[in-house]
Amino acid sequence: SPKKRVTVMLNTVHTQCCLSSLLHQPEQYCYPSIFIYGHRATGKSHVILTLLKELELPHAAVSCVECVSAGLLFEQTLLALFGADSAALLPRLPSLSDFVRVYRQVCAQQPAKQTRYIVLERAELLRDMEANLLPGLLRLQELVDDNVAVILLSEIVWDKFRPNTGCFEPLLLHFPDYTKGKILSLDSNPSYTPELYSSYINILLGVFYSVCRDLRELRHLAALNFSKFCEPLEKGEAKEGNTHKLWRNIEPHLKRAMQTVYLREVSSVQWGQQQMDEKEATALRGLSALAHVELPYYSKFLLIAAYLASYNPARTDRRFFVKHHGKMKKTSFLKKHEKTSNHLLGPKPFPLDRLLAIFYSVVDSRVAPTASVFSQISSLVTLQLLTQVGHDDQLDTPKYKCAVSLDFILAISRCVCVCETKYLFLTFGLWLLT
Repeated sequence: SPKKRVTVMLNTVHTQCCLSSLLHQPEQYCYPSIFIYGHRATGKSHVILTLLKELELPHAAVSCVECVSAGLLFEQTLLALFGADSAALLPRLPSLSDFVRVYRQVCAQQPAKQTRYIVLERAELLRDMEANLLPGLLRLQELVDDNVAVILLSEIVWDKFRPNTGCFEPLLLHFPDYTKGKILSLDSNPSYTPELYSSYINILLGVFYSVCRDLRELRHLAALNFSKFCEPLEKGEAKEGNTHKLWRNIEPHLKRAMQTVYLREVSSVQWGQQQMDEKEATALRGLSALAHVELPYYSKFLLIAAYLASYNPARTDRRFFVKHHGKMKKTSFLKKHEKTSNHLLGPKPFPLDRLLAIFYSVVDSRVAPTASVFSQISSLVTLQLLTQVGHDDQLDTPKYKCAVSLDFILAISRCVCVCETKYLFLTFGLWLLT
């Protein structure tokens, strides 16, 4: 009967000890396959490869990104474990059975004195190869009759790997994300006091930790914005203990950097130049992909209509979009809960029929309600310029929200020559009828 799956939850402090206990008796048979998963930059590859090197255990480290085919994976494995002569025994297009045959043939000549380890990085790419490859690697110890263990390293959980036909269940080890306290203990800057840099990292984590747990990305962001954080200190405008003033200086720059986490749309040098050039341009150029989106002609009108539907109360539609609406008092529109700006409250959901009604009023020509209009709405949702609210099965009355800023809408309005500010309802009973 297949062995019961065992899950070990590792704490970052005891990770090395737990793995060492699995590898401390290399002369005995190890568990056939080990699945190590966790978020990127949690130390999976570094820890396991360092342990194997320090313990001087025979191993083959193979990256599934470099191995675009199963043949390359088999060749690199044999090359690392047995040398170039063994890899030459593989046929031109080897299968799993060819790999097992060559492995058994070479292993008979070079019997294992201790456990051999095969480490597969980015193992989630194995799912795109042959269907029998992953189940075969999980029970490779049984197929080749050798003291060998396969270690799979991945960023996704095992449930996303398990084939529908079933397979041998590996030993699961989890590398958790770094906590805020652990990140603070890892980073330091020799040019400044530890207290100052610790307060800076605390501010950085307060902004980015909820959306980014990648240690490499956080370190990149910390190095990118630290000079701006220290700018008041260099000018003599603040002291190290004045954390509030330092936060006020760095806050707008961290918000801009929030829009480009993981994107790398500009280099570090370009980012620094744009930080220094703030007086000439109020907004950083080239940082947001939305600023460069080229939309079809009617998609721009649909996006303008969506913004108006999200930020205008539904009862103002008659005044703005009906030509002969009669006399209406402006003061009758103001309610107590509307004393707060609609832009501060955020976008509100609106039905599809209201979006189309505003669209037909704003567009400067007669447009027939064809399938092209509806397909452009779907494209805006795919581009994340619109957000669909509710369940996908609500086909009769789908609702949407506009997911772009006022500056982006103003830029689109200038492109299509629509003065959309005259349609915006303001909270103090005013309408900008320009």
